Amino acid sequence: MKRLFTLTICLFLLQIVHAKTLSSAKLNFQWLPVFRDTTLRAVVNKTIAPAAPAPLKGIYERRLDSISKDIPLEYNEYVQSYIDLYMQNRDEMGQVVGLSKYYFPIYEKAFRDAGIPEEIKFLSIVESKLDPNAVSRVGATGPWQFMYTTGKLYGLNIDSYIDERRDPIQATYAAAAYLKDAYQEFGDWLLAIASYNCGKSNVERAVEKAGANDFWSARQYLPTETRGYVPAFIAMNYVMHYFNKHNIVAQACNFSIKTDTVMVKKYVTLSSVSQALNVDIHELAVLNPAYRRLIVNGSAATPRRLILPQTAKENYAALYNVLNGTSEPVLTEPKVAYASYTENKPERRLPSRHKVKRGETLAAIADKYGVEVQDLKVWNHLKSNKAPVGVTIKVANGDEASTSASVSQKAKKVI
Repeated sequence: MKRLFTLTICLFLLQIVHAKTLSSAKLNFQWLPVFRDTTLRAVVNKTIAPAAPAPLKGIYERRLDSISKDIPLEYNEYVQSYIDLYMQNRDEMGQVVGLSKYYFPIYEKAFRDAGIPEEIKFLSIVESKLDPNAVSRVGATGPWQFMYTTGKLYGLNIDSYIDERRDPIQATYAAAAYLKDAYQEFGDWLLAIASYNCGKSNVERAVEKAGANDFWSARQYLPTETRGYVPAFIAMNYVMHYFNKHNIVAQACNFSIKTDTVMVKKYVTLSSVSQALNVDIHELAVLNPAYRRLIVNGSAATPRRLILPQTAKENYAALYNVLNGTSEPVLTEPKVAYASYTENKPERRLPSRHKVKRGETLAAIADKYGVEVQDLKVWNHLKSNKAPVGVTIKVANGDEASTSASVSQKAKKVI
């Protein structure tokens, strides 16, 4: 009897220690801009805050229910974990709310044109915090985090001058096309959203194992990151609708959200536009993030979009001169990079191949030719970031000329 009593006391003390350990655990990591990293795993693996008290749970449930439209926004402990995570980063969320005033009208138009639910616009925050220059650890790029191959598949032009994965307009139409395709395959918006993170084949396998065609049934069979991806999306819907209830203050954008658009039919540098309009070139770069060299590489056959902050009418003449090649301001960059377009000359001005010398790295070569390391790896079928010494590699996409002419019909709607 004495031994039994001692054993009981020991077990009781172990339970107390275990409970204290769990109660002291906190969700102690920063919200990263791209959720293809380990933050998703941390929440999914149950390093999460306890569920909200019953009265608060009821409030969250009612609020989510009130904003649900075409996509069901279910409340559970996983969603609550992401709500808590976002609420811990009030300054970042305030910046996102401010940026949404510029980017969301772009997203909403693209989604209306594609016929998909408007609320999917919040997915871009989960992906990139509305940062068109965001790049994940695996090379996914832009506000919708397209990988190179998927971006090309959905009609995005990617070459040494332009990367339309960074273009909020083009990339949003591409994302809408992907999500519409996925919905037509799965018949469930949450599964379509899940496939945006892990690919359609992974969702197909999860649905087959679950024997049910809905996300919450298939969730346990999905990759770890994707299990948290949909709850993160639902939580972001909540936060963006009710941020003012949680002491989050919208911050103003550091660029103009009132803009004009012109179509450019020649090579024009952003520096020359900056001088003509007396606008900070940084603002032009923010509004036109797709142009890798700060050059709009337009032509008569493929005019390019240039987004400008609204300007006074007296600046129109100077802008016209720049866009039409008359009295263009003197360029400070090397002339070879942006000679004016002529029909009889090829568009590419830099070598398309480079022989790797000893000591050179892929990063240095990418910087030299104004491309990304990920591009060099794809173009040359390289599996690592090591530059192959003595080998001649491609430093420009070989199908640049044909890409713009063969853009898919989904992308043509944007032009």
